[in-house]
Amino acid sequence: MIDIQCFLTDAEQRRTEELAVKNWLTKLKDAMYDADDIIDQAMFEGSKLLEIRPSLTRCTGSSILSCLPNIRRRRVIAVRIRNFKAELDQIFKWGETVLKLQNMQPRRQISSRRQTKTSQLVEPNLVGKEILRACTKLVVVVLAHKGKKAYKLGIVGTGGIGKTTLAQKIYSDHRVKEVFNKKAWICVSQKYSEVDLLKEVLRNFGVHQEQGETFAELSSKLGATVEKESFFLVLDDVWHPEVWTNLLRTPLHAAATGIVIVTTRHDNVAMAIRVEHMHRVELMSTQVGWELLWRSMEINEEREVKNLRDIGIEIVCKCGGLPLAVKLIARVLATKDKTENEWRKFIENSAWSMSKLPTELRGALYLSYDDLPRYLKPCFLYCALYPEDSIISRDDLVRCGINTEKDMSMLHSLDKDLIVTTRTFIVFNCKSIEIVLDA
Repeated sequence: MIDIQCFLTDAEQRRTEELAVKNWLTKLKDAMYDADDIIDQAMFEGSKLLEIRPSLTRCTGSSILSCLPNIRRRRVIAVRIRNFKAELDQIFKWGETVLKLQNMQPRRQISSRRQTKTSQLVEPNLVGKEILRACTKLVVVVLAHKGKKAYKLGIVGTGGIGKTTLAQKIYSDHRVKEVFNKKAWICVSQKYSEVDLLKEVLRNFGVHQEQGETFAELSSKLGATVEKESFFLVLDDVWHPEVWTNLLRTPLHAAATGIVIVTTRHDNVAMAIRVEHMHRVELMSTQVGWELLWRSMEINEEREVKNLRDIGIEIVCKCGGLPLAVKLIARVLATKDKTENEWRKFIENSAWSMSKLPTELRGALYLSYDDLPRYLKPCFLYCALYPEDSIISRDDLVRCGINTEKDMSMLHSLDKDLIVTTRTFIVFNCKSIEIVLDA
């Protein structure tokens, strides 16, 4: 088992590019399920043996036949263990001789000192300077058109570039909060239910919905809610213009005034919605990206990493000017030594160039996943089972990775690393986000 664990690091790095390695990991996983079954069976049979232990001491003479069922149970388990060991040896030899997996030491566990340091990485308000400047500009646009019937403002850009962050900054601006009676933040995404979306808007506006209300009833209720009122609505991650043109435009037209902010990856969506003002989020400059990198590592002054500036700029360039990628990489680098050798090994990681991953998951985003300890990766993948923006209980997320008592204590000590407390990540629950689901 120890030998196979040493191969896992190399196998996990190669599985995306090599089908044979992926199949090897599948066989190993199946074998581990068999091991779990054997342990469960042994514990079950062992508990039964303990219950009848007094009688076992008297298995002599004429009562010897009563001991045979217990011997038979033990033999069945022993045979399963022997077969499992043979299967595991075969898997090990296949990985060593055929796949040429390298014997690499597993990643060291995150120390308690580093757990404390990384638990509050990437503050909610930590954004690039371009985002702050754009926020100031767009708040002025919002306030200048606050008297319009339904003024639509589009924020357009590629995934991970900061559209949602910019919209959040505008949404949270105190000047915006003071102007509008009703405010709602709605994550739309590619697949949405019209009824559920109407319910979510009403919930944001503070309106109770009855169970079983129809689309027509909800639409009518929304219109009555905003009648002669002012509203501020953010439609985040819009893929189809119909969410406005067919669903929300008619009921919200009853409002006296309103602002609608639409974030989308696609120009044609913004144009179909007929936004009056379109803001394109541009890629970060390397200088701003470098500052975002070291600030996201909870470093107070640049001089602490001044000697790493050149290689830091290289890392920022590999992130493609995307703030999300820079922040994720900062989280990984914060767990490593601040030395040029350590950062150089990181930048030379083959995960940067994996060609078979979806575009959104290449490079920085995959590296942040790849650097997770093995026992935390299932927790991350578990999130992909939930629809985007759905509520996930933090306790459920922590428990999903618990397989042993050792894992339990480790995961509970790391739960703050798993859950970032922000506007969309709250203390007891969190929300699945788009970048997790892109896989």
